[in-house]
Amino acid sequence: MDVPRIVVPPPGPNARKILERDSKVISPSYVRFYPLVVDRGQGSLLFDVDGNIYIDLNSGLGVMNIGHSHPEVVEAIKRQAEKLLHYSNTDFYYEESVIFAEKLVSISPGSYNKKVFFSNSGTESVEAAIKLARWRTKRQYIIGFIGAFHGRTYGSLSITSSKPVQRAGFSPLVPGIVHVPYPYSYRCPFGAPPDDPEECANRTIAFIEDWVLSKFVPPEEVAAFIFEPIQGEGGYIVPPDNFIPQLRKLADEHGILLIDDEVQAGMGRTGKWWAIQHFGVDPDILTSAKALGGGLPIGATIAREDVMTWPGGSHASTFGGNPVSCASGLATINVIERENLVERAAKLGEKVMKLLNEWKEKYEIVGDVRGKGLMIGIEIVKDKASRKKAPDLAHEIMMRSWRSGVAIITAGVNALRVFPPLNIEEEYLFRALEIVEEKIKEVS
Repeated sequence: MDVPRIVVPPPGPNARKILERDSKVISPSYVRFYPLVVDRGQGSLLFDVDGNIYIDLNSGLGVMNIGHSHPEVVEAIKRQAEKLLHYSNTDFYYEESVIFAEKLVSISPGSYNKKVFFSNSGTESVEAAIKLARWRTKRQYIIGFIGAFHGRTYGSLSITSSKPVQRAGFSPLVPGIVHVPYPYSYRCPFGAPPDDPEECANRTIAFIEDWVLSKFVPPEEVAAFIFEPIQGEGGYIVPPDNFIPQLRKLADEHGILLIDDEVQAGMGRTGKWWAIQHFGVDPDILTSAKALGGGLPIGATIAREDVMTWPGGSHASTFGGNPVSCASGLATINVIERENLVERAAKLGEKVMKLLNEWKEKYEIVGDVRGKGLMIGIEIVKDKASRKKAPDLAHEIMMRSWRSGVAIITAGVNALRVFPPLNIEEEYLFRALEIVEEKIKEVS
């Protein structure tokens, strides 16, 4: 198709009518990046209610890893819906959840035996993880990292620290949560040179060990470290290669569990099934959601069998492991495997990173370019010399791109994020990036 195609400047008349109705009945706590009113999705394309066609670089906020309305997923949903819609997996049995759990166990990192707890979302899978860690270790503290996003329900919100607005007005939060800086490959919170990310990781681990665990948080009372291997809402932050292995070693020294939050970075997004696999580390507990259900709500907390030993009734979810969501999720994994989309994400991501690094050399306002696979952040700055964050410019580029038919959003304070469906047509992807580059030129 000849896309994108803007036939009516958005938001058009039909969209404006829906926006007015929305304002009267929908919670104002929702964050809408721009007034896009979607009518339908097809593959990597979005169609709004006024007939405009957009190239989707958002994947429905990281949910549609194999694109919109994939025929195999739609067929799996129809087939399961005709058979069984729901019958509370926490109180009874059905095979669909067992089949899906078996599949997740087989593709998740670690050769040890594992078990799966199903929920409905990313924040719920994180809630389950921190409850499980505390129950299993009988310890109270959870150590998280500044810049991370783990969800907005009370337990996960207590660890989330990517934007003040997410926490403002909700205290007191869950006690026993400690935050420490996260090492960035391009900017170190502890003053290591920007061209020495490994030293930044070393200083971060030293801070945790020599200050946090030695001065005010007894290590024998720490249940878990929780982290995103690549921070999502925090700005698509990739840590130095040696950080997570060192964190694993530190955790093992003190009997602390490692919780790997893969809600946004998992399911093939980074060019591996799970982002932690880039760092050669196996977690004790892994959380997943978003792309897990192929468009339907489901979350999963996957843990070592010797960790997930809590008794019946200690944690449950009426809708978790819904049979239709399990069928949709299984179909999604089957498509990713059959079409080698994990490998494709890695190869296509390399091409995108090459192009974006050229932008970095060409444009004064393009700062750091970072990511893995098709999870890429483009930092927008005032200028290269100061590297001062420029959220206003990032927002303007986003808005101009959307008005020209590219659905792209920001991450963190000042980054544009590129995370299209893993099976996006290469022509569409690079046409979309061509438009984004035009907007960077204009804004520059």
